[in-house]
Amino acid sequence: MNVAETTPNGGPGPVRRTRRRRGVLVCAAAITALATGCGDSISGAPVAQSALAVRHVDGVLAEMLPGPQQFPPRYPAVVLPPQAAAAAAGDLDGVGAGATVSPARCAPPEPEPTGEPPAVAVGNDDANRATLTVELSRTTEQPARLRDRLAGCEQIRVARVGAEATVSTVLDPAVPAGADDAVSLRRTVVPDVGGPGLTQTMQTSIGQIGDVRITVTSMTFGAGTPDNAAVDEMFAAAVRRVRDS
Repeated sequence: MNVAETTPNGGPGPVRRTRRRRGVLVCAAAITALATGCGDSISGAPVAQSALAVRHVDGVLAEMLPGPQQFPPRYPAVVLPPQAAAAAAGDLDGVGAGATVSPARCAPPEPEPTGEPPAVAVGNDDANRATLTVELSRTTEQPARLRDRLAGCEQIRVARVGAEATVSTVLDPAVPAGADDAVSLRRTVVPDVGGPGLTQTMQTSIGQIGDVRITVTSMTFGAGTPDNAAVDEMFAAAVRRVRDS
């Protein structure tokens, strides 16, 4: 993998982290999908964010993306075209494009103008109303900054297209291994109207290799439980593909 060093945009100070492959969630507002996975655990020492160089990973995101054949059989998957991929990627944070967030400081940042659209594959388990999404995108933001940004934003209100919901996020102390850095989180989206059957529960693993971000999300509706094993499996598959590029 050929890389070129660039300077990151800054970041938080030392962070203590433990890594473990965990579930990843997908908020399928446009598409439905779900994947399987497994992972190991490793312990990490404090790492200064400023010491982490952001490397450019050569290759095309669409070619690094795990293909539908790599998804577990119970999750028939498709690779989304670029326009649909951008729309699906915007829903992985529980907010989505065009939404109003309160507190405003908790709104996710706008996508970086990298010129390369995200690559997204989605698998769907109709029987269990579950989806699995794998997304690759370009960003210079390290997961440590994401952890800092989520602090104090454990519960937010989101208004979008006339509908409102409460979005709750809990960071997991254990995160997936294999990436340069990673974050694992559990997120629920509870709409004000529609009943418990429309509640979305997501398990998401977010990892970074150079300037490539890997996001894997398992999402279920109602009382369903996200498929953590599927998330781990697809996260590991994505890490291998990116590192082998």
